[in-house]
Amino acid sequence: MVKENANVHQAVKVYKALGEPTRIKIALLLTEEVNLCCSDIESKLETVAGSTLSHHLKQLTECGLLNFRKDGTYIYYSVNREMAQKYAPYLLE
Repeated sequence: MVKENANVHQAVKVYKALGEPTRIKIALLLTEEVNLCCSDIESKLETVAGSTLSHHLKQLTECGLLNFRKDGTYIYYSVNREMAQKYAPYLLE
């Protein structure tokens, strides 16, 4: 029997977050363009409302797939490439 460990729990979090097609689109966008704020992401996706986008970004950040930095009232997001390489290499192709 496989012992549960931190890697298993982390993998579950990442895969659960990527189980939503919009979140995969966000992650793919952020692999191409780094340090985008919520409004930039919203304008590039065009099909996601701001409040829904915030929810998706929160899910991706909490699982460790996205990094963020605050600059005044803005939050800029980028993909955590180390986490993506380990659990979702598809994003980096």
